Amino acid sequence: MAAHTAPDLVYDPSDPGVMANPFPVYARLREEDPVHWSPSVKSWIITRYTDVRDLLLSDQLSVNRLVQFYSALPPKEAALLKDIIHYLNLWLAFRDPPDHTRLRRIMRHAFTASAIEAMRPNVVDITEMLLDRLQAQGRNDIDLIKEFALQLPAFVIMDLLDVPRDMLDEFKEWSDDMAVFIGGARNSGDKYERAARGCQKMSAYFRQLITERAANPRPGFLTDLINARDEGDRLSDDELVATCILVLFAGHETTTNLIGNATLLLLRHPEQLARLRAEPDLIDSAIEEVMRFDGPTNALVRVVAQDHELHGKTLREGERVFVMVNSANRDPRIFEKPDSFDILRKQNRHLTFGQGIHLCLGAKLAREEGRIAVKALLNRFPDMCLNPDEAPEWLDAMVPRGTRRLPVRLKG
Repeated sequence: MAAHTAPDLVYDPSDPGVMANPFPVYARLREEDPVHWSPSVKSWIITRYTDVRDLLLSDQLSVNRLVQFYSALPPKEAALLKDIIHYLNLWLAFRDPPDHTRLRRIMRHAFTASAIEAMRPNVVDITEMLLDRLQAQGRNDIDLIKEFALQLPAFVIMDLLDVPRDMLDEFKEWSDDMAVFIGGARNSGDKYERAARGCQKMSAYFRQLITERAANPRPGFLTDLINARDEGDRLSDDELVATCILVLFAGHETTTNLIGNATLLLLRHPEQLARLRAEPDLIDSAIEEVMRFDGPTNALVRVVAQDHELHGKTLREGERVFVMVNSANRDPRIFEKPDSFDILRKQNRHLTFGQGIHLCLGAKLAREEGRIAVKALLNRFPDMCLNPDEAPEWLDAMVPRGTRRLPVRLKG
């Protein structure tokens, strides 16, 4: 049976203190109530590493959580969300085998290691272009998310999908509108209207772009995706549109948060920053430690596929489950001194990119962008520091973990 839970132990992600630093409550949950029912999110909260890993590998949970949600909606809201539910249900991230197996098998032909490696020069060029722009503007106080961490991965993904860079503001707006629904934003009253609008705009754009590219092929990721086949099987038109939306949405948000969190952690741990400056080859290890210590994925969402017990609690079919990746990555049963940020850490089997069949397809690209961006940023602005007059503002969301604003001073 689970240990007795203190009456004050309730996980409420909308609490500003928890938003800024959820790790003290995660530590209590791991020890006192590792399978915790949160009234505020009406879901199970799973916090121990072994439980998180095992559940991600288990068929007792399903990623296909939208059908049940949609069927329970009132008619007006169901009509509003019809399009976005249609496309989300085609996302790899929301499909169980055998559909997932089929989709991933086709998509891996476009996400090869050589394809990711071919993007590297463009990542470097975009990074240098953005840093040149910051330097030329001569401003000292900036929001690093808006001016750098958001633009870099967005431009990388937009280039990948043949979307003109001058459409950044429009795509950001559409993506933000969808994020309030997909990412579990807590305090947005009009999130269904926004999600529907964002999805309609983005799907219409990609449908037209795919039609044009199919008629006029040219080398690149989008053409690879259109032509990707496995034993004669290929993506349908709707699956192509859905995949483009997924790549754009997931491909920039995670990396934005990775770059922002890495910068914040290094500036808050000057001894680690000094070590990285002295040994730039530690950048790989540093990025892995960022992903473990305070990574860009706070949680992954599942739904119970079949009744089962865990630590004396019964999880019933249809109930929602948040497997708390960032809590698992601080579990002292797995990691030595888990609350220490140590870029020299050797044993670092974090779960940030998931586990099993749903392991993130874009993990290699996210890592590469993170390494290039953080290394170049630190080289270009060696005296950069946090702005003492403005605190970072954290995202109000359950799934992504990052800052909405990160005020820094480029010259100390």
